[in-house]
Amino acid sequence: MARLTIKGADEYALKLSKLGKSTETIAGKAIYGAADIVANRIKENIKALPAVPDIENIKAYRSGEKSHLSYTQKKGLQESFGVAKMQQDNGFYNVKLGFDGYNEVKTRKYPRGQPNQLIARVTESGSPYMDKTPFMRTAVNATRKPALAEMQKVIDEESQKIME
Repeated sequence: MARLTIKGADEYALKLSKLGKSTETIAGKAIYGAADIVANRIKENIKALPAVPDIENIKAYRSGEKSHLSYTQKKGLQESFGVAKMQQDNGFYNVKLGFDGYNEVKTRKYPRGQPNQLIARVTESGSPYMDKTPFMRTAVNATRKPALAEMQKVIDEESQKIME
């Protein structure tokens, strides 16, 4: 009859247990690392968006012509962009990148200012009043591989620390 002896199984099981307990911490580091890469590229793209003086934007809108992003709208996008707290949804950890609040362009329809989320969507996808200037999807597409590589690197490093 064959005999099998495993040495260190208790130690290995302990390390696996520590690894399991650290899942959320490791996932957070990996996800925020990747989110930073994407967010930085989006910020660069926002900074590079073409903009016109506010008065030109208003004149174009009033005359029925397609308007362009105004300086104030662009400033609102820059100031309101951010990364939300990590959440767990159906077993998946994720963070959201997006826009919050209102810009300084007050209108009858938006007396508190235009919603930055609306301006971002209109800039990204266009509208009957504005041509599209994609800045989000280009950043996401350009950073997909580096972000995934960063996540893999962080997970490998953190797992290695625990397993050693």
